[in-house]
Amino acid sequence: MDHGGGDGDMKMPMPNGMMMHMTFFWGKNVEILFPGWPEKNLGMYILALFFVFLLALAVEILSFSHAVKPGSNPTKTGLTQAAIHALRMGLAYLVMLSVMSFNAGIFLVAVAGHAVGSFIIKFRVARSQQIADQSFHTSSFPPKV
Repeated sequence: MDHGGGDGDMKMPMPNGMMMHMTFFWGKNVEILFPGWPEKNLGMYILALFFVFLLALAVEILSFSHAVKPGSNPTKTGLTQAAIHALRMGLAYLVMLSVMSFNAGIFLVAVAGHAVGSFIIKFRVARSQQIADQSFHTSSFPPKV
């Protein structure tokens, strides 16, 4: 909403001379996570898109928790799971901060990374379940008489 004389663009000036967008926009001229990154060229923007995709993918893959093995050291297991959770949360916050750039390309690759990561996890779980079911049904139990 423009209340007089403006061009209707929702931008906020920043100290470094760049403008922070307050609505989604398309374009390679964006800052993500660090000042001046990516630079204002297409190659660095594509690298940033790939980086955000990998961050989102890693968040989903780290969300898959393996079952605790019976007899394992509960302290060691708890510390390991807490460290993985902390890493996952840190990466999730980096994805969130990247999306807060309001760049539509960054938003789309973040969603795609989460989707691909979720698919990989669900596919692996379904496949391991299928293999477990097959091995149960084809085991060498003696025939019941």
